[in-house]
Amino acid sequence: MKLITLGCHSACPRDRARTTSQLLEFRGHLFLIDCGEGTQMALRLSSAKFARIKHVFISHLHGDHFYGLPGLISTFQLQGREAELHIYAPQGAKQAIELMLEVSGGYKSFPVIFHELTSKKSELIFEDERLTVRTLPLDHRIYANGFLFQEKPRERRLNVEAVHTLGIERCYFQNIKDGKDVILENGERIANERLSFPPPPSQSYAFCSDTAYLPSLIPLIQGVQVLYHEATFLEDNLALAERTKHSTALQAAQIAKEAGAKTLILGHYSSRYREKSLFQEEAQRVFAHTLLSEDGKEFVFADED
Repeated sequence: MKLITLGCHSACPRDRARTTSQLLEFRGHLFLIDCGEGTQMALRLSSAKFARIKHVFISHLHGDHFYGLPGLISTFQLQGREAELHIYAPQGAKQAIELMLEVSGGYKSFPVIFHELTSKKSELIFEDERLTVRTLPLDHRIYANGFLFQEKPRERRLNVEAVHTLGIERCYFQNIKDGKDVILENGERIANERLSFPPPPSQSYAFCSDTAYLPSLIPLIQGVQVLYHEATFLEDNLALAERTKHSTALQAAQIAKEAGAKTLILGHYSSRYREKSLFQEEAQRVFAHTLLSEDGKEFVFADED
């Protein structure tokens, strides 16, 4: 699982401070999460290939998370794209993008399929044979969702020594990996636990931006491997965070701790702070394994044993 931070700052794009956008490379997919201004330029600086992006997830329709999307679609058109593009975004995104394309004389060289979101409860919005994506309802000034990307349970691991010792034929191996017992020709049943080991934990990534401190997220992301949580402010601006429905670094750390996350990544920093290290220091008072987003930074997360 690889995460590329295209932009991690709040509000207005600035020199060396791009607004929110991420690429998540996960089980054969390249997901684009949010698309603030400057996303295209950040994509060109990364090693990612535009054509691999087939699914875009937009948390909410504030400009620093959304305004780069019409331009990206226009570029896809200029490049002669033919593959479908699926956009999962709050209701209103389709109207806004199609209007912009219409008034600018744009054209559609490829299908753009909108999945507009309105539910205030967590819902399944994408699924294939390897993973699922669910919404995470947030508490912001307008309708907003985070997203939970979760690998489906994997196959059990074959106990090679046991199957050879017991003389289990190869034709049973897949059933064993699927968790089934083996019934021999003589009617003897051999329990799956004797023939296999539990599967490795499934990988997962939760994206939570923008939101006020929201304990109701905790059961939805319990045990998540990697949590990205906005940290627009430090505790010295707690009142401002509450008024604007954002979170502090300390509050993000509290969510990570209560959810049993393995890793916390902070981002969406306010420009009033010059030293990002302050965010990490504040969060680590509660949650030790806290990392900081940086524009262009890549994170690689290996499978867990």
